[in-house]
Amino acid sequence: MTGDQELVFVALGGLGEIGMNMALYGYGPAHERRWLMVDCGVTFAGPDLPGVDIVVPDISYIEDKLDRLDGIVITHAHEDHYGALIHLWPRLKAPLYMTPFTAGLLAAKTQSEPGVDKIPVSVVKQGDRFQLGPFDVEMVAMSHSIPEPCALAIRTPAGLVVHSGDWKIDPTPGIGRPIDVERLAQLGEEGVRALICDSTNAVRDGVSPSEMDVAADLTRVIQKAKRRVAVTTFASNVARIRSIALAAKAADRDVVVMGRSMHRAIEVATELGYMDDLPAFLSEDAYGYLPPEKVVLLLTGSQGEERAALARIAAGDHRNVALSKGDMVVFSSRTIPGNEKAVNAIVNKLAEARVEIVTDRDALVHVSGHPRRGELTQLYDLLKPQALIPAHGEAMHLKAHHDLAKAHGIKNTMIARNGDLVRLSPGRLDIVDEIPVGIEVKDGMIFGDPEETGVQERRKLSFAGAIVVSVVVDARGDLVGEPQAALFGLPETDEEGDDMEDIVIDEVIHALESIPKNRRKNLDVVTEAARRAARAAVRDCWGKKPLTQALVARV
Repeated sequence: MTGDQELVFVALGGLGEIGMNMALYGYGPAHERRWLMVDCGVTFAGPDLPGVDIVVPDISYIEDKLDRLDGIVITHAHEDHYGALIHLWPRLKAPLYMTPFTAGLLAAKTQSEPGVDKIPVSVVKQGDRFQLGPFDVEMVAMSHSIPEPCALAIRTPAGLVVHSGDWKIDPTPGIGRPIDVERLAQLGEEGVRALICDSTNAVRDGVSPSEMDVAADLTRVIQKAKRRVAVTTFASNVARIRSIALAAKAADRDVVVMGRSMHRAIEVATELGYMDDLPAFLSEDAYGYLPPEKVVLLLTGSQGEERAALARIAAGDHRNVALSKGDMVVFSSRTIPGNEKAVNAIVNKLAEARVEIVTDRDALVHVSGHPRRGELTQLYDLLKPQALIPAHGEAMHLKAHHDLAKAHGIKNTMIARNGDLVRLSPGRLDIVDEIPVGIEVKDGMIFGDPEETGVQERRKLSFAGAIVVSVVVDARGDLVGEPQAALFGLPETDEEGDDMEDIVIDEVIHALESIPKNRRKNLDVVTEAARRAARAAVRDCWGKKPLTQALVARV
């Protein structure tokens, strides 16, 4: 390897936040570096982006180098790792590699999205190895809360890097292959230059329970239930869905499925053989005629999603399904940070209806798919990495992972942030450049920068409302009639009970009449004076500054 043949890593998302994972590995001299993209994730907008549907990483950096992008490899089919493909692949159009389950979910997703064309995919299996430019990529079987998760062993002339993806150590994952501990140990003997590793549970001691432990507890919970049982979980957790179906079978119950994403995951998993030997899943039409003690309802909505099945049932406005006193709802899931309020609202509605609620505080009905500290150190011992970069986590997770690795003897460890271009080889980890990073948002049918889509102004609207003032003047600059005002999201009256609209109009008239008559012929002067007067009027009696627009016409 010549001196300018560097191996570098940069994250466009996933360092410092949960979700929206996307990383680039580069090899070669800086001016002609070849690139490999790992994952293409999406996240869902919070209250800071009102009206936005989804958020994806800004890919402008790699868009300028598409002739040197040799491929995209997806580690698994969670939205935060592959969900942006239907939006971004048409702009990237690089060779795309993923396992059969991920490919199946992507095909189903494209069919349900209007205006999205089929995306060509090279389907590879866990354990496969293939060449993309200078990158020799091996799909190493891992365990996670979804079928066919993979770590990537990425070989270049500058050394071997392992990108862990999302994982845990689970010898009995419920479906599919367990984590390939033997192969990981062989990679460690080969020599791992650097490990880029999941940090989501780096603050938790010990090791995670197995998915089979969850299956056993779900069986006990369902067998003890006297009436209907509803279980909500992530649709992508096929092992959990299978465990619920087996628990229902043991209790002589039928499984009724609700939710489009749940049906989609089951269909793909069935095609791949993951649902063999299970009784048929029933549609929600069967719910009404099944006796209460003979049904398990499998449904979406574990995160409090407003239009998901569970939220509608809890609110009592689902046309086919209802729960009542003595029924049970099992939350076989973890509440994602930020969703607590929505989930608690559903729990409270269910409690008001005297429905029994079971969470992972009551029984082992859920386990994380991410490694705790004990599992992280086991992976260190298997791979023996010379260097480590914590990934996929918020700042506190990255810090905890960094400190753990240091304490375990991996001295060449670095906390990087999105946009840090890190040299992995040769030499020690080093930030050699900083590239522009950010987000793009899907807002209805529009895709673009948050500022271009008007999201930033919309955020201001949510805090202080808006005013539109309409003024008509004649050729001499005199007012023609009284100005009109439309107020959105403002109080109707001030503290003394005076009409807010009248206050605005009076202040605008006063401001315009105070302008010298010869200057009133300038529409720009009149427009700005009307805008300022309207905003000042509201500020003085309400204390807030709404977005304000003045429309001035001359007749």
